[in-house]
Amino acid sequence: MFNKVLIANRGEIAVRVIRTAKALGFRTVAVYSVNDKGAPHVALADEAVCIGEGAASDSYLSTHKILDAAKATQADAIHPGYGFLSENSEFATACLAADITFIGPSARAIELMGSKRASKVAMIEADVPCIPGYESKDQSDDALIKAALSIGFPLMVKASAGGGGRGMRIVAKQNQLSDSIKSARSEALNAFGSDELILEKALLNARHIEIQVFADTQGNVIHLGERDCSVQRRHQKVVEEAPSLILTPALRAQMGEAAVQAAKACNYVGAGTVEFLLAPDNAFYFLEMNTRLQVEHPVTELVTNLDLVELQLRIAAGEALPITQSDVELTGHAIEVRLYAEDPANNFMPQTGKVDLWRPALTDSVSGEVIAGVRIDSGIKQGSEISAFYDPMLAKFIAYGQNREQARRRLVRLVQDSHLLGVRDNRAFLNELLTCDTFVKGAATTNFVGDHFNNNPSLSAQLIDPNEWAIAALLMSVDVNNHSTRSFHSATVGQRLVKLTCQETEQHWTVLHGGANSYQLECDSFSTEIALEALAPNHLRYIQNGVMKSIAFSIDKQATMPSLWLSSIRGNLYFNDTTLVVTKNASGGSNKLVASMDGVVIDVPVEIGQAVKSGQVMAVIEAMKMEHPLKASIDGVVKQISVAVGDQVKGRQLLIELEE
Repeated sequence: MFNKVLIANRGEIAVRVIRTAKALGFRTVAVYSVNDKGAPHVALADEAVCIGEGAASDSYLSTHKILDAAKATQADAIHPGYGFLSENSEFATACLAADITFIGPSARAIELMGSKRASKVAMIEADVPCIPGYESKDQSDDALIKAALSIGFPLMVKASAGGGGRGMRIVAKQNQLSDSIKSARSEALNAFGSDELILEKALLNARHIEIQVFADTQGNVIHLGERDCSVQRRHQKVVEEAPSLILTPALRAQMGEAAVQAAKACNYVGAGTVEFLLAPDNAFYFLEMNTRLQVEHPVTELVTNLDLVELQLRIAAGEALPITQSDVELTGHAIEVRLYAEDPANNFMPQTGKVDLWRPALTDSVSGEVIAGVRIDSGIKQGSEISAFYDPMLAKFIAYGQNREQARRRLVRLVQDSHLLGVRDNRAFLNELLTCDTFVKGAATTNFVGDHFNNNPSLSAQLIDPNEWAIAALLMSVDVNNHSTRSFHSATVGQRLVKLTCQETEQHWTVLHGGANSYQLECDSFSTEIALEALAPNHLRYIQNGVMKSIAFSIDKQATMPSLWLSSIRGNLYFNDTTLVVTKNASGGSNKLVASMDGVVIDVPVEIGQAVKSGQVMAVIEAMKMEHPLKASIDGVVKQISVAVGDQVKGRQLLIELEE
């Protein structure tokens, strides 16, 4: 038995675990880095301990600091969440040695299933269907190349350790093989500390189906049905839903039994997920087992009416599973998407900055009532700082319905009506996915996004509607903090000239105050009239062309260059009021290479005096668990290198300078 649970994690999963633990009567302890002192999970817990600086290696990945925090607060159990140390067998062993209950499986099970190579060998021995491939100990390039030629193309090169798509490459042709092995090794070693690889035959147009399993210490093992995670980008899940449209009851039973068989093969205890690929002919193959709670666990909770964190806690406390396999019923449908601070139009570049506005659409904007069938698991609040130290996932949008279409419609509204301003996010991308014909029909496979979604408008610079320019010009002209008056900064009473820039485009607007709350806005040949109905610091309600509309925004007029974030279904827009700023247009590329965001320099493959070509990689930085190559935009010779491998850099920091 235990009484106080320390959550060795951060963000939305820490908040999620704390809520259930408190509801069950347990005392809770949060841990936090210096950067996370003001985070929601810290305020929600009964106690909190600072465990280090911002870098995960100095805080959330530090076993001794977390155990010291448990000792200081007399916490006798640790829930690892997901990510960080959740699948670290040494951490589980250290908890056991410190007489602290690790809320998860045994260290042996974690170690076995943490290796794609070793787990696949174990599954083959347990007669769990596996993809044909290479999983031997010989890791030489010669052995891998020989095995690849035997398997045939296309094939997958995979890091044996870790996940999330890192260290994974699809190889279509033999001439890509050597480079793919090299890059996968490098990324895997940097991300997971191991460059061990496996090879597998690539299954095209397959479904990614995972089975949720639970096992107690009395030997009972059950499954809670499946989640369809087929909609992926670069092998990372984008949409997850339960149940899968493609599974028949018979196939569900077969895959569920195989997952239970996999759990029994490693004497599993607690929550786990067995992942499979389902081929078009309904043959299924073991991929891996995740020995922790999954990011997408809420969809299973909604269709089974079970609290998976509660089950974890009760099993860790020595209780038997409160249900049997025959008790498990799947009712309705649930879908989840992940909200990321990233820019889909810029190759999904992770974003950093301050959250100026966070307004999740959990309640009806008119009645204030909670919207039926929707849920948001969030780890942020208004004012939160999004740093480069952690994964850019900020929250999860989840919707439930009596059927899939009702759940989908609810989720679309939830994505569209929630607002995150201050950084770019992926809501427009999610909205486009959820409303595209292929997804609506339930026909998306693991290849869909990569093969058929590359030309979607959400993946390129947003086209700004003239009406959005007009709203921006109006908001820059009125006093959003003083609703009874309108502040104009022009010699002509009732008129202001506004110069705005957005996405490297500049427009000049005339704003005319027509009396009462009416404004005429003009730019070139475009003209529109807008009447203000209600104006609050982050919300505008207005009438245009006889239609009343609403829009969310955040504004900073105190800065040297006043700025405005404007929310829309098609993506967040960032405007600058440059009325009083003299700007010069730059032509051509730059001779200066700057950091694309905050991060750590992991490679500088050039040296002073070296000639480089436009497009050549000159530096690589790691941020938010991803590698970002930075390329020269002109031909030139390296004049100055201002950083070295291992340096922490800030966004826009000068790294390298070229000369002709």
